[in-house]
Amino acid sequence: MIIRTFTEQDTTQIVALFYGTVHSINKRDYSQEQLNAWAAYEDESLRLNTWKVALSQNLSYVAEINTEIAGFADMTQAGHLDRLFVHKDYQRQGVASALVSTLEAEARRLGLVEIDTEASITAKPFFEQSGYRVVRRQTVERRGVQLENFVMVKRLL
Repeated sequence: MIIRTFTEQDTTQIVALFYGTVHSINKRDYSQEQLNAWAAYEDESLRLNTWKVALSQNLSYVAEINTEIAGFADMTQAGHLDRLFVHKDYQRQGVASALVSTLEAEARRLGLVEIDTEASITAKPFFEQSGYRVVRRQTVERRGVQLENFVMVKRLL
């Protein structure tokens, strides 16, 4: 596995990975209506540009296995871990842990004392095992549909 910085050329694979992961892995914790609201299939050119801009503005990394993107993660300069997704075929192989470790190292380099995230029901156990604690459960709205997730924080030592 190789962890490297995101490049704009990764955008198409990342977007496909996101939609595939949400609709396959998260379906055990969210309804089809919620999945469709969270990962809607909108106009592709709009979607790709939105992702490219967002990932370019953040500290963004990809994990590659055999030249395929197995996962990606990004964090703001202020320490908000915005996205962490692992391809459905690479679950439980250390991809998420490697990406989070990379972001945490970057946060320490920036002098941050904590990282926060909004974890899905599905991702909550992973983050708890990685030393994050739940601050609160919350309901967010996506395209008029309510989804539950968890605000979580990890203190960096």
